[in-house]
Amino acid sequence: MIEVVRALAEKQWGPVARRQFLDLGMSGNTVDRWLGSGRLCVVHPGVYTLGHRLLAPEGRLVAALLYAGPGSVLSYLAAAWWLGIIDGALGLIQISTPNHPRSLDTVAVHRPRSIESIRHRRLPITTVPRILIDSANLVSDRMLRQLLSEVVYQRFSTLDEIEAALGPGLRGSTKLRRALDRHRPELARTVSDLEIAFVELCGRAPFSMPEVNVRVEGFKVDALWRQERVVVELDSQKAHGTSIAVAADCHRDLTLRAAGYIVRRYSWIQVTQTPELVIADLIAAYAERPRQITPGNRG
Repeated sequence: MIEVVRALAEKQWGPVARRQFLDLGMSGNTVDRWLGSGRLCVVHPGVYTLGHRLLAPEGRLVAALLYAGPGSVLSYLAAAWWLGIIDGALGLIQISTPNHPRSLDTVAVHRPRSIESIRHRRLPITTVPRILIDSANLVSDRMLRQLLSEVVYQRFSTLDEIEAALGPGLRGSTKLRRALDRHRPELARTVSDLEIAFVELCGRAPFSMPEVNVRVEGFKVDALWRQERVVVELDSQKAHGTSIAVAADCHRDLTLRAAGYIVRRYSWIQVTQTPELVIADLIAAYAERPRQITPGNRG
């Protein structure tokens, strides 16, 4: 029996529910003896691991689903994290369920009127438009626009599908509709707040949108206007504040200029506090090229 349980635990990334032990033919007394002897460790009420409580993020998600019971799905930011449109560590796990378990310190339980779900990498999650709707009021406007761009860029859903899912009574619909109205596909390629701020700045400027995080002459550049041969690098103190980083930046700029590119560098303070100066400087960079930008040509 222990080998069967180990196989089940491995298949589920570690955790096993009490009801699964009973389905395998074990008695409740046997499960209790295993708990008393330390062979099983409690993760959540009615959810155990074999001999330890250490779980990878996948196991934590499965444990939360097992705790919430049949028909439960990952939702909100937990589903966004599993989908891969949010970076960073897995935080509070949000579950939508037709059942009535109580929320725990590490598991937030939601009971929507209805649950529409899909499977992604073996685990059930709410539909992608619903992930965006549910998450809308939990993130900033800027982050929501980035999530929207990432969803469309990775073809998890379309703008039409997302708009069709909006509706009265769904918290987050109004905020997500605003994000749809301000949709910028370029945000999907951004990897920092500074890059997001710069893309949004370009969206307000009288020139086309740049490509973001693309390779030029063997270097990955933050922003590129390919036809105009203008490159912008965005300097955060963390990434560019050391002498080694400064030397690498100088080598990169020299190589790009030798290949015929105009290179501009802007800091967080310049992009966020003096955006009009950044726009004027970019227009001047464009003016150095034979093909000048046409005012009002917005990408």
